[in-house]
Amino acid sequence: MIARWKIALSAGVAVVALAPPLAWAGSNPQSLLPPGIATPAPSPAPAPAPTPAPAPTDGGSASGTDGESSGADGESAESRSADSSGSSSAGGGRLPTLEELEALDTDELDELLGLKPKFDIPPAQRRATTRVGILAEDEGGLPANSLARQPQSLVRASLTGTQGRLVSRWGHIALRRALASRLAPPEGMSGPEFAGLRAQLLNRMGEFSAARAIAQDVDIDAWNARLANAAIDAYIATGDIVGACPLAVLRGGYRDDSEWQMLRLICSAYGGEAARSRNELLRMREREGGPDPIDVLLAQRFAGAAGLGNNSVNIEWDDVDELTPWRYGLASALGIEIPDRLIDDAGPYYQRTAASLPSLPLALRVDGARRAAREGIFSAQALIDLYSMAYAASGTEGTVGTDAAQLRIAYVDSDPALRVAAIRALWGDGASIPYDRQVLTAYAAARIPANDQFAADAAPLIASMLTAGLDLDAARWRDVVEEGDPAWGLLAVGLPDAAGNISTGAIDDFRDGDESAGKTRTAFLVAGLAGLGRISSGTRNSWNRELDLDLGRETRWSRMISRAGEVQNAALVTFLMGLGMQGDDWSRMTPRHLYHIVSALRQSGMEAEARMIAAEAIARS
Repeated sequence: MIARWKIALSAGVAVVALAPPLAWAGSNPQSLLPPGIATPAPSPAPAPAPTPAPAPTDGGSASGTDGESSGADGESAESRSADSSGSSSAGGGRLPTLEELEALDTDELDELLGLKPKFDIPPAQRRATTRVGILAEDEGGLPANSLARQPQSLVRASLTGTQGRLVSRWGHIALRRALASRLAPPEGMSGPEFAGLRAQLLNRMGEFSAARAIAQDVDIDAWNARLANAAIDAYIATGDIVGACPLAVLRGGYRDDSEWQMLRLICSAYGGEAARSRNELLRMREREGGPDPIDVLLAQRFAGAAGLGNNSVNIEWDDVDELTPWRYGLASALGIEIPDRLIDDAGPYYQRTAASLPSLPLALRVDGARRAAREGIFSAQALIDLYSMAYAASGTEGTVGTDAAQLRIAYVDSDPALRVAAIRALWGDGASIPYDRQVLTAYAAARIPANDQFAADAAPLIASMLTAGLDLDAARWRDVVEEGDPAWGLLAVGLPDAAGNISTGAIDDFRDGDESAGKTRTAFLVAGLAGLGRISSGTRNSWNRELDLDLGRETRWSRMISRAGEVQNAALVTFLMGLGMQGDDWSRMTPRHLYHIVSALRQSGMEAEARMIAAEAIARS
């Protein structure tokens, strides 16, 4: 049956001017309909009865397509199977022989007998794809129609052009919020395609749980290849291997790679076909040119948990030279220890994955959680909870236990001086404080009295508070710090109720104490104040010339994000922010980019995020 696609476009917000279009924008959208639907191919001429052959294993779409698979003549496989008055594809309208029946696997036999599972969601229970997401506007999400009137080429380019890693923790948090919001797709883009683009970007950001939730907000029969691939990546990264089974059962033919075949066999085992799963996996191990043995062994072990006894499969890592998401996901879900030599050489993906996997030892999870906290994947509270679990499980044993004990002192000791000493111990003795340690101590820093006794630590304490958005707690230090101090600079951009314009003299005093290379911290201060509208145009222009900031230079990106801010389109501003904030650290950010991002966020109603990003730039530069 050929599906009918409906694209509902809802009107609402103002359109951002797009002349001329981005040089990096995607091409015109291609039709999501399978070949031959818009202009049906002529019926083929009658041909002799074909030689008996097994029925196709699945009528789903091939890898990389959105509809049914089609032959070279453009006729869909489903229409061919329905030819000859409903006769089976075993050939010629006759019943298959006993030998042919014995050669069929379960899927092929189900297809032959009409027992193949179908999508059986009642029409009244089907979810529309006119709006997709997990965070409604009344739950903190962005307005649903923010992108409904925007051209799909701009939205597609901003989502596919963002590779995942942002320099800013608060930029990551803002982008995650926008990607998770329940939004209508842009003009000319289907709901599943929009969901797939967002889920893929969330995966690249390390937000695997959010990506999985976005995919699950769309009925499986509406998934295209992009959304299905993103969902599978999220299922593997979160250790939810059997979460992909509905897709494996109902759309089994959409991919044909070995990893997908192993996943389908795992699902067969959990669907009551353990013997078939075991035999097929054994054949895959013995097949020349097949997947690596370690991949099949892990699949056998996981399938064995369905009850057939394959848990006795031995996993040997001696001949394994590298990790892959498949190996890490299955081994972690099974509780199999991975050699340190493989983990030590693994990339950031595995640390981000480890942070949220409950099956891993706490020590490994803490290492991953520290990266997740730096990047914005983990909140301060989530990081604290993980250290609390480690303390409850092992006390003060090991490095994690020692840190957890210090964190406890930082919270509960009755002497503020001892609490500050514990916070300093967590920060370390280095010239710069690791940013994840500032995230870890955010709430402990908020409990320190704001007085002259601790004024020397005011700047890092305030920076720590602002990692968790505790701006009102930071405001208690306003009357303690002196104008022009490092702590003053953080408050100048971080507080919500800054009154009046900041003077040139105050910025000059801040620059005198700035020890960053090339006075980068001062440059970010000026850019942040200018973006927040907290300095006059004359002060901005003066410091723009003084520090050679080039704030007035425009590019296609800066014009677009500025225009999106003017019309208060927070979703588009945030997507464009992600595009302009890519990189591994703040050395990749320029004051000019920071100025445009902060300004557009403020204008679009996201002043809190703008303030936190500006403060983070000063603290981390």
